[in-house]
Amino acid sequence: MNRNKDGIKNNLIVVRGGGDIATGTIHRLWSAGFLVLVLETDHPAAIRRQVSVCEAVYEGMAQVEGMRGVRIDRIEETEQVLSDGDVPILVDPNAESIRRLSPSAVVDAILAKRNLGTDRTMAPLTIGLGPGFTAGVDVDFVVETMRGHNLGRVIRSGRALPNTGVPGVIGGYASERVIHAEAAGVIHNIRHIGDVVEQGEIIAVIDRMAEGYGEELNPADSCPVKATIPGLIRGLIRDGYPVTKGFKIADIDPRKTEYDNVFTISDKARCIAGSVLEIICAHLL
Repeated sequence: MNRNKDGIKNNLIVVRGGGDIATGTIHRLWSAGFLVLVLETDHPAAIRRQVSVCEAVYEGMAQVEGMRGVRIDRIEETEQVLSDGDVPILVDPNAESIRRLSPSAVVDAILAKRNLGTDRTMAPLTIGLGPGFTAGVDVDFVVETMRGHNLGRVIRSGRALPNTGVPGVIGGYASERVIHAEAAGVIHNIRHIGDVVEQGEIIAVIDRMAEGYGEELNPADSCPVKATIPGLIRGLIRDGYPVTKGFKIADIDPRKTEYDNVFTISDKARCIAGSVLEIICAHLL
């Protein structure tokens, strides 16, 4: 398929969400020649920001492995961005634009562990990634997102495995490698994605809220964010982002020699993306 005017009308794929797993799917579809439009929230909270096109919401543009995501503010800008060979990113958390766009397929890649409004009436083909969807009920297909034997499995009836809350094992570490905020407040980063850190090293500071999210800042009362294990900072939420207690804010890869992997789409994202492409090719081509 060519990225041309007719393709915009006939083969537009809308992906809800632009985080790192979603970006794997977006990149695979874009690479295969499909026209892709991404719908995002106005304040995305991606951790692996180097491989998340949702960063375009803040920066205006985000590039991942040769693919460029470009923020647009109106649906009417979609055609020009697609014609340039890029991926438009539109702030539309409630997916209100889908009715006007009439896409061939909608992929819910928000990974919220629950359905945030996607339904089968949105497009001739609908796909949900991970828990929160039931194939044949609110979407046509579900793709398994839990690491393990069934990762990437296409589910035609039923649901994905429930969320365990435990990240997949990397380099012998699972929950230890993911860091959550110990207090509500505004985060200020000291270290950066790609930095090598030691266990206990301070990588950021949270300026606490008085009682929780949305309350007045108390600059004198700050909470250090320490590396839980030694390794590479694989993901770190944006500097200045307001977080709630328990919010996921960082991810450390214990494999210190895997520097390049920090800046490329993960194996998990590629596996899921392949399954989404499989479904779309089988039903749209």
